[in-house]
Amino acid sequence: MTRGGGAEGASQGPAEKPSRHIPVLVSEVLETLAPKDGETYIDGTFGAGGYTRAILGAANCNVLALDRDPTAIANATAVLEDAGGRLALIQLPFSQMEEAVRENLPAGQADGVVLDIGVSSMQLDDAERGFSFQSDGPLDMRMSVSGMSAADFLNTAEEEEIADVIYTFGEEHRSRAIARAIVKRRDEAKYSRTLELADTVSRVFHGRKIDGRHPATRTFQALRIFVNDELGELANALAAAERILKPGGRLVVVSFHSLEDRIVKKFLTERSGRTAGASRHLPPESIKSREPSFRIVNSRPLTPSKGELDVNPRSRSARLRAATRTDAAVWPLDLDALGVPRHR
Repeated sequence: MTRGGGAEGASQGPAEKPSRHIPVLVSEVLETLAPKDGETYIDGTFGAGGYTRAILGAANCNVLALDRDPTAIANATAVLEDAGGRLALIQLPFSQMEEAVRENLPAGQADGVVLDIGVSSMQLDDAERGFSFQSDGPLDMRMSVSGMSAADFLNTAEEEEIADVIYTFGEEHRSRAIARAIVKRRDEAKYSRTLELADTVSRVFHGRKIDGRHPATRTFQALRIFVNDELGELANALAAAERILKPGGRLVVVSFHSLEDRIVKKFLTERSGRTAGASRHLPPESIKSREPSFRIVNSRPLTPSKGELDVNPRSRSARLRAATRTDAAVWPLDLDALGVPRHR
């Protein structure tokens, strides 16, 4: 998986384009996942197959890989051939991994799950996908190539809603000014291209970089997360992993910005019993009776080494958190307790 393009700190500059086949934190992922012969692992974000290749190469094991992007599935021929029958690849969002496991694994459980959150470098570097403000392309941003595009949203939403999305999912403090500029410009011509939006946002900041980044970084991040419901997908994927992992199974999550990492941290902290209560929405007696469903592996997230940063600058904001499944019962999913924004 070559992730990291959608990270908080990613400037998407041309000099930072890494090889399309550099999996982020791959050594750390393998060490934490610890693949063993005969076991089965879920790669919830197949992308270019970086993690899948690494897992299959580490042991005589099997991988069930998912990706919501049809392009990733279509480009997986070489990985499938090299896998020698040990790989099953399905076009499906990782929030639906339980369905894939139920249909493809006789026991209905997996020994490990790895999730690499956010936009992939393949998506970011393809101008026709509309994720980047560095090159001109359709203002799309849909990972699954279906549903509402970023252009659809910007051309129809009210100014207040646009501002809310940019603030909530991009943590952009000038969201109101940006939304106002977007609506003013669309009254003259509807949005259809990425550089049209990038230019609108840049004008709000008078072309100045913000903390060394392109001024449209947070706006593009916000729209991408919103269009693909990435945070809701993440929360549901974590809950699905809890349901399908065997006792002793490992969950490994690599995230790239604070909104994602915050949800992962809350999920694992809550379910490891490190907080007084799971959720204010659950009855107190229910909270007290719940046994930890995970044991946290690393108290602090693992981050890329200097060597990896030199090779792949886009990995700089990556954070790896991991936990081991216990034999305790599954906890109910509470999106509010995890801090998942409820814009929709």
